[in-house]
Amino acid sequence: MTQLTTSSYQRTRWLTLVGTIITQFALGSVYTWSLFNGQLATKLDASVSQVAFSFGLLSLGLAVASSLAGKLQERFGVRRVAIGAGVLMAAGFWLTAHADNLMMLYLSAGVMVGLADGAGYLMTLSNCVKWFPERKGVISACAIGAYGLGSLGFKFICGALLGAVGLEQTFIIWGLMAMSMVILGALLMRDAPVQRAAGQAARQARDYTLAQAVRLPQYWMLALMFLTACMSGLYVIGVAKDIGEGLVHLSAQTAASAVTVIAIANLSGRLVLGVLSDKMARIRVITLAQIVSLSGMSILLFTRMNEMTFFASLACVAFSFGGTITVFPSLVSDFFGLNNLTKNYGLLYLGFGIGSVLGSLIASVFGGFTVTFSLIMTLLVISLLLSLTIRLPQREPLAEQVLQRS
Repeated sequence: MTQLTTSSYQRTRWLTLVGTIITQFALGSVYTWSLFNGQLATKLDASVSQVAFSFGLLSLGLAVASSLAGKLQERFGVRRVAIGAGVLMAAGFWLTAHADNLMMLYLSAGVMVGLADGAGYLMTLSNCVKWFPERKGVISACAIGAYGLGSLGFKFICGALLGAVGLEQTFIIWGLMAMSMVILGALLMRDAPVQRAAGQAARQARDYTLAQAVRLPQYWMLALMFLTACMSGLYVIGVAKDIGEGLVHLSAQTAASAVTVIAIANLSGRLVLGVLSDKMARIRVITLAQIVSLSGMSILLFTRMNEMTFFASLACVAFSFGGTITVFPSLVSDFFGLNNLTKNYGLLYLGFGIGSVLGSLIASVFGGFTVTFSLIMTLLVISLLLSLTIRLPQREPLAEQVLQRS
């Protein structure tokens, strides 16, 4: 590789990182959705819970689209798919602004925006990680950290817009802003090259297609760990205010401070564990995250909480959740290779969508927090045991593979 080629490669991958961060910041804006529940409920003459269901659909759509993004990237390339996601996101928000019934809201804000967000999120993240095989953890932390910061930044933007121009215009402006940022980010991106650097033989030994990966027990062990992390994090984060009021008997104003605690802990987990994952074995970082989450869940389930222990438990769960979803893309590439990361992680990412509804579903069926907390604790213990015993898959020698194909 000449000096000119090396310079071009370095410039391209750093521009791709910048573009990915811009895109992820815009896509993360969907997590400001709770700002709109009250006004949408009034506009549509519906309950807040009916309106909030649209975010559950959004999360499910995000997970489904993420699982399909690899095939889209193969056919159209990361730039075109990201641009398409930005346009679809703006269209979804435009229709949301004009929604006059719950079904239209579910289709626009739930299905369309969720599919757009998912198509852009995992594909651009995985593509960026492939550009930096020597620092996968830090790059994941940068990209997913930007996604988390997007929810914080757009909370202030959308809050200001709601007061200035009203509900409908806020959705339209939000959609145009997000689309512009996604398109700008996409124009800076390039598809990552197939990994052929030194040490190819070692990498090739763990470069699995999706069809090969799903036949390995390690894949489903990782899937259960990921589902458990998502279920615990998303459920506790979603009902944090209710836990504070119902179990700790805090005032509504004090319990609402949980949002700030969760945001800080979530972002800290993404940055700390993401950077740490480049310094030690990534599966051990996941083990650490599971222990932290178990500590938080133990406080919720087994102690009589006060204000301090309540916020500490939330911080533990949010820290673990943020760190886990940051480290997992790189962890999956360690087990199954970089070249098929988007597909291999995409299917596994369905656990995010399942986890987003499973905790609430169990709580609604059995009533109260105790049963759900107990199930999460059980799954966390199982996941911890899996993380301590899982080993990298060992591929058959090349000669045996050739014989089997002949």
